[in-house]
Amino acid sequence: QVLLVESGGGSVQAGGSLRLSCTVFGDISGMGCMAWFRQAPGKERERVAILSDGTTTSVEGRFTISKDNAKNTLQMNSLKPEDTGMYYCAAVFARLCPGPSWSEYTYWGQGTQVTVSS
Repeated sequence: QVLLVESGGGSVQAGGSLRLSCTVFGDISGMGCMAWFRQAPGKERERVAILSDGTTTSVEGRFTISKDNAKNTLQMNSLKPEDTGMYYCAAVFARLCPGPSWSEYTYWGQGTQVTVSS
């Protein structure tokens, strides 16, 4: 069994930075895809970054994702109020990440809140 646990959320002023971490417990053999999603109240869950053989972000130049052992990190810079939401770490046991739909990801953390004030 695999467990994902996020940390690092909090409140920050517009233009500031946050670093989110996703720690993975269990056997990660075959887990080739890790991703980050966010969800604002009343809105659809949205993918913001992926990590497999490379990286992709939904907001170019502001978010980066990296991995160190059983933990991945989402570095968020130049934050805007529109970035506010619950951020979730997700994973798939596949070599590459699937598409951007949240329904295609099978393992999820509990979420960590990010609030950006203007």
